[in-house]
Amino acid sequence: MKHTGLSVFLQQQIEDQSLIRVLEALARSCVRISTSLRQGALADVLGALESENVQGETQKKLDVLSNDVLLHELAACGAVAAMASEEMEDPVLAAGKAPYLVVFDPLDGSSNIDVNVSVGTIFSVLLAPKANELTDPGIWLQPGRTQVAAGYAIYGPSTQLILSVGQGVHQFSLDPLTSQFVLTQERMHVPEATAEFAINMSNQRFWERPVQQYVTELLQGKEGPRAKNYNMRWVASMVADVHRILTRGGVFLYPLDERILSQGGKLRLMYEANPMGWLVEQAGGRVSTGHGCILDLRPEKLHQRVPVMLGAAEEVRYLEALHKAQA
Repeated sequence: MKHTGLSVFLQQQIEDQSLIRVLEALARSCVRISTSLRQGALADVLGALESENVQGETQKKLDVLSNDVLLHELAACGAVAAMASEEMEDPVLAAGKAPYLVVFDPLDGSSNIDVNVSVGTIFSVLLAPKANELTDPGIWLQPGRTQVAAGYAIYGPSTQLILSVGQGVHQFSLDPLTSQFVLTQERMHVPEATAEFAINMSNQRFWERPVQQYVTELLQGKEGPRAKNYNMRWVASMVADVHRILTRGGVFLYPLDERILSQGGKLRLMYEANPMGWLVEQAGGRVSTGHGCILDLRPEKLHQRVPVMLGAAEEVRYLEALHKAQA
């Protein structure tokens, strides 16, 4: 494969130069974040702060650093009207007449930083309304189906950028010698069937009945109703778990459980479920709450949470059937 640079690839795929500037700003942000992660303790960027984010979670130093990097790069590109982050209660205005909005999780899985496990940055690009409407909270509440672009960076043994602009999912790898992303895999694909699942088994006693039944059947292996053995993988970093699915297949679940009924789920619709769901669907997989496609939900608030089931279409359809049968 010819290792095309990200900028050249974007020029070949996209006519809108403003969108290209947004995606290049996101890529620059990911390069900077990757550098900080690799410096780690040497740059005194590990560990937690005394502050909490809007979700009530203790912030890591790199949560704040990553958030600041994204805000700076996106504001400077001149093509982003406003930005919203999982780390901030309210959006931030940038270039008021610009055509795009960006929502992001600056450092997904940050609880894994201090133990050197893969983490990532997730982003979603939406169309902005007219400038005089930017103070309206409703401008952000767009279904995932309307995303213009979505992607994530994974910071692991190598740094990779996974991106879709609605024409398949493509993987770019960071060349450490040039600090540039180059295309290393076109049109990633999620197989229809799988024998691998990812879920936090420690929460099993709290799950809804359809998910309880589903996992019980998987654990029964060849002797059970699914008639095959399954392996379980769980990193506790959504970026890492979804990246494995896009790379070799599988299904990922973070279902509703009785402890989080009032908040609607664990994962954030705008910052995690929509961009990751769009990528999985673009790669031939399926994404659902258990009751329907996440991408068709009309958000009710910026920091809304939802149950998430995504990956191999055969497994997600089976989960939806179990939910329907037990409704």
